Amino acid sequence: MNSDTMNELANAFIEWLTIKHYTERSVESRQLNLSYFVHWCGERGLVFPAEITKPIIEHYQRSLFYYRKRNGRPLAARTQYERLITIQLFFRWLCRQNLVLSNPAADIDLPRLPDSLPKDVLSAREAEKILHQPDLSDPIGIRDRAILEVLYSTGMRRMELTGLTVHSVDLDGQTVMIRKGKGRRDRLIPIGERAIRWIERYLFDVRPLLVTGGDNMVLFLTNRGHAFTPDSLSRLVTGYVKHARINKSGSCHLFRHSMATLMLENGADIRIIQQLLGHAKLETTAMYTHLSINHLKEVHRRTHPGNTHPRSFHR
Repeated sequence: MNSDTMNELANAFIEWLTIKHYTERSVESRQLNLSYFVHWCGERGLVFPAEITKPIIEHYQRSLFYYRKRNGRPLAARTQYERLITIQLFFRWLCRQNLVLSNPAADIDLPRLPDSLPKDVLSAREAEKILHQPDLSDPIGIRDRAILEVLYSTGMRRMELTGLTVHSVDLDGQTVMIRKGKGRRDRLIPIGERAIRWIERYLFDVRPLLVTGGDNMVLFLTNRGHAFTPDSLSRLVTGYVKHARINKSGSCHLFRHSMATLMLENGADIRIIQQLLGHAKLETTAMYTHLSINHLKEVHRRTHPGNTHPRSFHR
């Protein structure tokens, strides 16, 4: 039996993830999820991985289901799923390292995840209203308009936008190179001419005013000359969405969802949308077909002659 405790091996697993170049966000998430399980096991006197059996993990799964947060709400199904997936990955790694004989988490039934359709999607008119919220008499407003235009034109994730450099955008070729997006994949995507014009205006008229000290070549800079964090970018975008008073909520992903849905409604092939969004699987992109069908149903209802109801109906 291996003499290393579960806590020691959990640390070794996290180190392995880091060495294998998993994203910082992924490593932090796995570390947190695993720490919950190790702590739960410790409270029950379970110290070594060899002591963990499938019934024990199923007991842990039930505890996740019945757990209630301070506000009385249960853990989201996705949270439960992520914690259990981490345990599966941990024990799979232990097996491959010959530290345990079998993976007790291999055959557990994971929670079914609900459809992850976004709550709100913008119409083209609503998107334009948000885009026109920044004060263009202020240099910061020009920067913010450029940010909103990039989000709307490309549908990139907030992490991807905060990672852009001045060299990421080909102004003449109207493309953006996204380095190490989700899954650490690079992709080259097109960007619209209007967004390019706003980037140019920001680059030449505003960005030089924001640079402080050594220039790290990050494309979009905060008022203090630093790169945006994902959270600070979300706060900025959320503010403009609220200011537009369109009775819809969201931030960067609101533009991502809306871009994909509007392009599908206008005839774009789903595989093109997949490439633009950087989805590894087509199934992930397919959720947008459920959103666009609502638009098609509405058009069908309004325009199909068979949908007009006579004043009275006789059998």
